Amino acid sequence: MKGRINVKPLSVNKIWQGRRFRTKAYRDYEVEVLSKLPVSTSRIASKRLKLSMGIGVSSKNFDLDNACKPFLDILCKKYRFDDRYIYEIRMKKADVRKGKEYLTFKIGEM
Repeated sequence: MKGRINVKPLSVNKIWQGRRFRTKAYRDYEVEVLSKLPVSTSRIASKRLKLSMGIGVSSKNFDLDNACKPFLDILCKKYRFDDRYIYEIRMKKADVRKGKEYLTFKIGEM
């Protein structure tokens, strides 16, 4: 399963409000990303998965690893799998102009 969506990645730093509550920024991001992710009729059944992720960011200060957890949680929700089965993650960051931000992903078996 793979896809690309044109959305500005959200940093993990903007997810939590206090210790238990997700921020409005995260809830809005989740709705936007869920609506843009491709529909899949296949089910992710493997117990050993690998994830490749690409992010296009317009800020040189954006930490690559901060985009991983929020996006991964949304992928799990959309495609109904548990992230405990991910054994490998590969990530790549690209600098893009403002308004051209994106996220790409590919989920496969090990």
